[in-house]
Amino acid sequence: MAESIETSFHAAIAAGKINGAVICATDAKGHPIYNQALGARTLLSGEKVPQRFDDVLFLASGTKLITTIVVMQCVEQGLLSLTDDLSSVAPELAAKQVITGFSDDGETPLLEPRNRPITLEMLLTHTSGTDYWFANPHVERWCQKFDPPGGSPRPVAEAFLYPLGFQPGSSWMYSTGLDWAGKIVERVTGRTLGENVQRSVCDPLGITDAQFNPVTREDLRPRLVDLNPQDPNALGRAVMGGRGEINERSLGDFGGHGLFMPAADYIKILHSLLANDGKLLKPTTVDDVFQDHLSQESRAGYRAALAGPLSTIYRVGIDLETKTGYGLGGVVTLEGVDGWYGEGTMTWGGGMSLVWFIDRKNDLCGICAIQPTLPDFDFELVGTLKQNFRRDIYRKHAAWKEQQQIV
Repeated sequence: MAESIETSFHAAIAAGKINGAVICATDAKGHPIYNQALGARTLLSGEKVPQRFDDVLFLASGTKLITTIVVMQCVEQGLLSLTDDLSSVAPELAAKQVITGFSDDGETPLLEPRNRPITLEMLLTHTSGTDYWFANPHVERWCQKFDPPGGSPRPVAEAFLYPLGFQPGSSWMYSTGLDWAGKIVERVTGRTLGENVQRSVCDPLGITDAQFNPVTREDLRPRLVDLNPQDPNALGRAVMGGRGEINERSLGDFGGHGLFMPAADYIKILHSLLANDGKLLKPTTVDDVFQDHLSQESRAGYRAALAGPLSTIYRVGIDLETKTGYGLGGVVTLEGVDGWYGEGTMTWGGGMSLVWFIDRKNDLCGICAIQPTLPDFDFELVGTLKQNFRRDIYRKHAAWKEQQQIV
């Protein structure tokens, strides 16, 4: 059995392994099932102050769910379709070839033309072939040879100019698809992704404290958890396991990783989807987001990734034996787990230390944002803490419901 949140998190803080954490969980009616700000954060001056609910966090890939919402709003408005060819609105994608390897001398990439168009559904489900460079050895090798790290920040189309990792729709691999989707939203709306997020996601929920990298608002910078002596440029290094290149190389609003926001606001987004209250998306659209969108062809690649070297990241705490698929916003469970996730639960994370879930069957959603210490990021311990949160929050939910019956 996983340890309690209090026992394990306080022990990690005492051992100097993490600085703190912010944890929020609620049900569809908005009852605060569990809200805790643990530990402390370090200011740029070196002063330590208690962790607070309104501290501004780097969401990293927690941004993806919010981008999905904005994309699906465009679908509802008829500006985009999940299944149409995106060539007219994203010609850079249409121009991409598929890398299959390198020549025997290792100098020439082996490329072949795409055999089908890229669709929005593929971008949202990581089945388009727009793999992250670190997730595909051929793409990583291409980048080392033709687009090495460094240089000035670049927008989406230039930052991810490398070839596709596989034929669109034929497999699955964690990808830059949400970054491309965010760029497509900008093109069809005429507004930046940040403007769309504020107007269509934040404003309806009363959220005022969100901004894409770099965070320049003077009212937000003093509350930035990631603005400290170990991260003086607020790149989110702790969230990313000690590395901040992904924000260093980004120019503009990246829908796959670039948003900063307090956990107290992120839970409002999770709650809206859990309650299916119509504030962000139509109920039928929310239902579609939570469906498994993998084809039989792409599912084989997904299963291979779950058993591969990055499986710990892709399984997000779910046993390999549990049947899962991929929805439009994250992993979806295709069967329930006794005492834990119900069938149809959606979950994903951000970097190495943030996790979220929405369990519509068991009426619970939550976010856990851990603030690891640097430079010695303890990956194993942080992974254990995330799993303790995932499990113990269900025990706390059960205890809360029992208490309500007594009252």
